[in-house]
Amino acid sequence: MTEQNEHLALWGGRFTSGPSPELAKLSKSTQFDWRLADDDIAGSRAHARALGRAGLLTDDELRRMEEALDELQRRVDSGEFAPIEDDEDEATALERGLLDIAGDELGGKLRAGRSRNDQIACLIRMWLRRHARRIAGLTLDLVQALIAQSEQAGNAVMPGRTHMQHAQPVLLAHQLMAHVWPLIRDVQRLVDWDARIDASPYGSGALAGNTLGLDPQNVAVELGFSRVTDNSIDGTAARDLVAEFAFVAAMLGVDISRLSEEIIIWNTQEFAFVRLDDAYSTGSSIMPQKKNPDIAELARGKSGRLIGDLTGLLATLKGLPTAYARDLQEDKEAVFDQVDTLEVLLPAFTGMVATMRFDTDRLAAEAPTGFALATDIAEWLVRNGVPFRHAHELSGACVKIAEERGQELWDLTDDDFVTVFADFLPADKAPQVREVLSTEGSVAARRGKGGTAPERVREQIIDAKSKAESLHTFAVSISDGPAYRPEGSLN
Repeated sequence: MTEQNEHLALWGGRFTSGPSPELAKLSKSTQFDWRLADDDIAGSRAHARALGRAGLLTDDELRRMEEALDELQRRVDSGEFAPIEDDEDEATALERGLLDIAGDELGGKLRAGRSRNDQIACLIRMWLRRHARRIAGLTLDLVQALIAQSEQAGNAVMPGRTHMQHAQPVLLAHQLMAHVWPLIRDVQRLVDWDARIDASPYGSGALAGNTLGLDPQNVAVELGFSRVTDNSIDGTAARDLVAEFAFVAAMLGVDISRLSEEIIIWNTQEFAFVRLDDAYSTGSSIMPQKKNPDIAELARGKSGRLIGDLTGLLATLKGLPTAYARDLQEDKEAVFDQVDTLEVLLPAFTGMVATMRFDTDRLAAEAPTGFALATDIAEWLVRNGVPFRHAHELSGACVKIAEERGQELWDLTDDDFVTVFADFLPADKAPQVREVLSTEGSVAARRGKGGTAPERVREQIIDAKSKAESLHTFAVSISDGPAYRPEGSLN
C-alpha cells in the first residue's frame, strides 16, 4: 500500500526525474478542483463497473473496488482524507487515496481505459448540471418574490421612463414584471443548455476512444447522462458548453444588476419610491442617518465579476487547437466563481425584493407628471381623425404652453385646447381631450397584448406563474445517476 503522504504522479515512466518545484507549483490545481472529488468518485464507481462488464475486473475485484471507493468517499466526507502539497490535481489525490485503501494491485487497475482528459471533461459537466439546477431554483425564488410584489401592487401606478425621463404612466406591477421575464428566460436558457450538455465524454480516453471493450453508454446512464458524446476529440477538448453556462450566469448577473440599479435609484431621498427592510440594508460607520442599499449595490458590482469570468474563459478558449491542451485547466475557476457568486447573491437579493415596500401614494402622484400624458393627447387626436404627424405636433404645442407656464397638461384651459386644435377639430370637440388626461385612463387604454392595462398585467402574472411552475420541475430534477451516494449532499 502507499502511504497517504507519499508523492504520486499519474505519469512519469519515460522521465528520468520528477517535475521541478516551479512546474509542480504551476501545475497544481487541487486548491480549486478538489470540489470535484464527489463527482470523481462517482465516475470511478461507474468506470469500475464498466471494467467489470468488460471482464477486466473479476466479480470479487469489483466488489472490493466498490468497497474501497465507498471508504474513500467516507474519508473525503469526514475530512480524514484531503489533498497534500504534492498532489497535482484532485484525480491524483483520489488515486493516492484509493491505492492506500485498495492497494497498488487492485487500485492500479482502475486507471485502465480512461484518461484525465475524458475524466475531467465529464466531471465538470456533472458538477455544472447539478449547480445549474440550484441556480435555476434560486432564480425562480426571485421570480416568485417579484410576482408576489406585482400582485400586492394591484393597480398602483408609477411613472414609466425612457432615457430616465418621464415617458408614460404604467402600473407598478407592469414595471416589476418587466424584470420577471428576463429571469424566466435565464432559467429557460439553463434548461436548453442542459439538453446540450447531457452527454458523457467518459470513454473518449485521451482523445481517440478506448480499445478495452468498455461500454460508455452504461457509464453515461450511471452518471445521470442520457447519451455519450458523438466525437471523442470533441468530448475531451471542447468547452463551448462550459462557456455557454458562463454566458447564462453572466446574463443572469446583468439582469439582476438592471433591477438593482432601479432599486438603488428608487431608494434615494429624491425618488423615495421604495423603502428597504432593515434586515436587508446597512448603515454607515460615521453617518448615523444612513440606510444603504448594499445588496443591490453588491449585485450590481458582482455582475461585472460574472462578465469578467465569461470573457476570461472565452479568451482562454479562443486559440486552442484540438484536442486537449493544458490551457483547459483554466475552464473551471471561471464557472466555479460564477456559481459561488450566484449561490450567495441570489438568496440575499431575493430577501431584499420580498421585503421592500413601495410608497404607492408617491408613485401615483409622480406618474402623470413631466407631461407623461402627452402621448395620450396625440393618440386621442388620432382617434378623432387627425393624422399622427399633426397630432404629434399639436400635443407638443400643448406641452410647450404648459411648460412655459410651469403647469401640467391637465392645467390647460378649454380655450387653450380649442386654440391649439383649431385647424383640425371643432371648438366644441377640443375640450373633450380631458377624458384622457388622467393616469387611470392612460393606463387602462393600453389594452393590447403586453400592455400596461390592468387586465393585461393580470394575464401576464398568470402566464409567468405557469411558466415558473413548469421550470421548477427542472430545478428540482435529479441529474445524479445511481452511481451517486444515496445519502449526503454533493458540493
